[in-house]
Amino acid sequence: AGGGGGGGNPIPLAIMTSGDTHDLTVDLLAKNANFGMEKDQITVMRQNKVPALKDSSARFSVSDGVIDTKPHGHGDVHTLMHQKGVARAWAGMGIRWVVFFQDTNSLIFRSLPAIIGVSATRQFDVNSVCVPRTPGEAVGGICRLEHPDGRRFTVNVEYNQLDPLLRSSEHYSNGDVAGDSGYSPFPGNINILVFGLDRYQKVLQESGGRMSEFVNPKYSDDTKTEFKKPARLECMMQDFPLLLTPDASVGFTQVDRWLCFSPVKNNLPDAAKKGSAGLPPECAGTAERDAMYMNARILSMSGVSIPLEGLPGEYGGVPLRFPPLVMLLPSFGTGLTDINSRIGSEADVVVSARSALLLEGEVEIEGLLHLDGALEIRAVSGARVVVKRLNVQNDGWTVRKSSEKEEAEDEMVRMRGYKIVKEETRVFVFDTPGEFTIDE
Repeated sequence: AGGGGGGGNPIPLAIMTSGDTHDLTVDLLAKNANFGMEKDQITVMRQNKVPALKDSSARFSVSDGVIDTKPHGHGDVHTLMHQKGVARAWAGMGIRWVVFFQDTNSLIFRSLPAIIGVSATRQFDVNSVCVPRTPGEAVGGICRLEHPDGRRFTVNVEYNQLDPLLRSSEHYSNGDVAGDSGYSPFPGNINILVFGLDRYQKVLQESGGRMSEFVNPKYSDDTKTEFKKPARLECMMQDFPLLLTPDASVGFTQVDRWLCFSPVKNNLPDAAKKGSAGLPPECAGTAERDAMYMNARILSMSGVSIPLEGLPGEYGGVPLRFPPLVMLLPSFGTGLTDINSRIGSEADVVVSARSALLLEGEVEIEGLLHLDGALEIRAVSGARVVVKRLNVQNDGWTVRKSSEKEEAEDEMVRMRGYKIVKEETRVFVFDTPGEFTIDE
C-alpha cells in the first residue's frame, strides 16, 4: 500500500454481492468511474442464495409456487475467494495480508495500518479486530475454546451463545460478567479480519473455503416448530479459524471504538426508535458524526486546539451533536502518525466549534492557522503546500433538518435526515505539481 502521498502499488479490492445488490453495485461503480480505481483492481463476486425454511422440519418456504431464497451468509466470501481464484492471484502479486471488512463500518480505515502492523509483528495468520465489550452486549466475544481431547481454537462466539457457554465451564460459572476493567474479559468482535495470505491460500486449497453452517430461526411460539419468518442455512466468515491446524497463529487486536467502529445498520425511522429506547441508533447520521469526531480527535492529539462537541440537534428523530466538520482525506494522512507529521511542532492551529475543515494532499501546517468558518485546502499529487499564516472567518457551513422535498429528491439526504448547507467557504486549490506557500 502507498503512503499519504499516493505512492506504492495499487491495492486490489474484492466485493462480495448478493443477488439483490449485485447489479446495483456494478452500476454504482460504473457511474462513479470505479471511484478512481482501475478496472482490473476490482473483482465483484456474486453470492448465490439458498432455499429458505419455514419450520423445524426444514420444509421449504414457498411463494406463488416458487421456493423462497435468502443469502447464505458472509462466510461465502471464503468460498468465492477460492472459486474465483482471487486469493491465488493476489498471492502471485506478492500481497502478504488480506483485510476483510464490512461496508457498513467505514471508521476502520484509520486504524488499519496499525492493525496490519500487529499482524506482521506477531506473525498472526488470523487477527480479529475487537472493541471493549460490555457483558451481555449483542456483540460476539473472542474466546479460546479448549476441547477435552486437547484441541484449541481462538474464535468468535456469538453473544447469544457466550453466556450459557461460560456458565457451563468451571472457571466462568458466573457467566459473562465484567472484570476489573468494567468490561467483559472477552473482547467484542466487530468482524474486521486480517489474514496472512500464505496460510489463507493454503487452507482454501484444502477446504475449498467451505464454512460450517447453522440455522438461527425466530420461533412463533413456545412449541418451537414454526418460524416467525423463513430462516436459512447460513455461515459466518469469522468462523475461518475452525479450519486451521493447531500450529496456526490466531490472535486479536483491541482498539477503542471511537477509532474503529460506527456501523450503519438502521434506516432513519428504525434508528429513531432505537435511540428512544436507549440503544445505539447506528445509522448514516451517527456514522458521519462519529467520522467527524474521530478526525477532530486525531487533530487534537496532534496539537490542534479544537472542541470535540458542537451544538445538539435532532434529525429525523435521532439526536446528534456534531463536532467541527473535519474531513481529512487519505492523501493528507491515514493514521495518527501520518496526520501528526502534517502539523508542525511550533504550529498554532485553532478551530472553532462551528467550523468545517477539509484537507487533501500534501498540506503541512507550520505556522498559524485560525479557523472560524469553513476552509478547504486541496493539493494534487506532486504538489506540496506549506501553511505559514492563515486566518479564516466566514459564515461557514451549517447542519439543518432536511425538508420533505429535499429528502424526496436526494437519497443521501433522506437517509440522514439533515443537509449540510455551505453558506461560505474559503477554498485553496493547487492543481499542478510544485512547492506552494500560504502566508497571509
